[in-house]
Amino acid sequence: MCRHPINFKLGDGALKEWTVIHKIKAMHSKGSGLSIRAISRELNISRNTVKKYLQLDEQEISMMQADPSRYKWLDNYRDYLINLLKEYPKLSAVKLMRRLKNKVGTLQVSERSVRRYVQALKQQVTVGQFRYYEPIIETVPGVQCQVDPGELRQVLINGKLQTIHFVVFVLSYSRLMYVGLSLQPINTQSFIQMHDEAFRYFGGVTEECVYDQTKLVVLHEQYRELTLNQRFAQYATTANFRIRACEGFDPESKGKVEADVKYVKQDCLYGEVFSSETQLREHTLHWLNNVANVREHGTTKQQPQSHYDQLERPHMIHYQPKLDVLSDAPLATRKVDKTGLISWLSSKYSVPMQWQKNRIGVSESNSSLFIHDLATAEVIAEHKVSLEKGAIVKNRDHYRDKAQAIETLELQLQERIGEAAGVAIAALLKVTMPSYYKDQLRGVLEVLGKYNELPEALLSHLTERDTLTATQLREHIEAWMRTESRGRLLSSDEPVSTPIDLSMCQRVSQPNLQGALL
Repeated sequence: MCRHPINFKLGDGALKEWTVIHKIKAMHSKGSGLSIRAISRELNISRNTVKKYLQLDEQEISMMQADPSRYKWLDNYRDYLINLLKEYPKLSAVKLMRRLKNKVGTLQVSERSVRRYVQALKQQVTVGQFRYYEPIIETVPGVQCQVDPGELRQVLINGKLQTIHFVVFVLSYSRLMYVGLSLQPINTQSFIQMHDEAFRYFGGVTEECVYDQTKLVVLHEQYRELTLNQRFAQYATTANFRIRACEGFDPESKGKVEADVKYVKQDCLYGEVFSSETQLREHTLHWLNNVANVREHGTTKQQPQSHYDQLERPHMIHYQPKLDVLSDAPLATRKVDKTGLISWLSSKYSVPMQWQKNRIGVSESNSSLFIHDLATAEVIAEHKVSLEKGAIVKNRDHYRDKAQAIETLELQLQERIGEAAGVAIAALLKVTMPSYYKDQLRGVLEVLGKYNELPEALLSHLTERDTLTATQLREHIEAWMRTESRGRLLSSDEPVSTPIDLSMCQRVSQPNLQGALL
């Protein structure tokens, strides 16, 4: 079958493009017709182009017909705008335009054009007219880095067949790449170390990093409330980037970096023989500097390194994490006895009962004893180190009946903000996250402990919500305080635009909950 390339340039006439858009939609027939791949082959256009036009609704097509040149310019930043709207769906067009201007400089469109464009995008994001894939922020520099692990088995290193474990870091804008390496399965510490290497190689850090839901980042997901690996979350906070995790069991939502994992396997590692791990690392760095980052990229048609140096480097965030987060101090191990105690320096310390008779990790810092889950390095308990020999240091919460503990927390909440508000807030927490209700109560009490008496209007605003978590409570209070200091009250329709603070990690008997609605 003869295929004729389709040129979408405006100079060829806008009518031709609209005809092609409707032809693509007709061929796809709302999913019951040809697949995206088949349409791509039939019309000799890329699959990304087919996806792009399938996502357009009639209102957007009308906008394009009315003002095609301005629409085309805004379409360059479509993914960036959708990314913001997915996180903060009530952002105004004016604020979106201001953010876009801060990122790209002079805008080639009017405020009216932005309003119309944003109106159409909001309908798609909020109504969900199509299956939206997690946007790759490739049009705005310094925003996103995609991270994906991989491995290649049966590689001859120092005369032995070994498995190379690696992590690929790709900047979504310039496509500059870094590859972290290990001959051992990747754990939290080595994962952090690879991030450190990558950001030093790049010369800065992006606003966010995108991950699959690997246990190195996300321990558990419940209603898109994510339980983050506390140690990695602490590192992300000190390194000044946000964690963005793709939806569970949805590998399609992360994008292009998985193609780079295959590229690293086939072009860098496959078929090579190394005399040592040192030679492996030297070979990979040479490949990055002389092959991967200087080739003409198939999508951007630019060399990643020069593209980065010219346009993205100035937008990167300064990278200088705290050294203690990067330290590789090994954990001591202890076995929890049947009474829920471990021995440490001639004294005994309690451990949450669910770890009874199991092995745990122990570390000491600044006169505090930290007890870790060995599988994740998560801190599960903390004690002050006793100077008295033979002392038994207990945390009553480690032994208290769960129901009694919850009742106590509920009463503390009612005493803190009043009975009616306390009952209402507790009910919201229980509905939103029933599996982690006790931890959410603890989190709310910790947040409330940082503030004096809350205004009645704020409490009323919170109790009228349909759902609530400890993280959301903190964000709403912070937003309220900021807006009140500026002389206006927070509208119930106004989004809470505070970035997620990953440093708010409690050390409790269960892994801490971090909200990250993606």
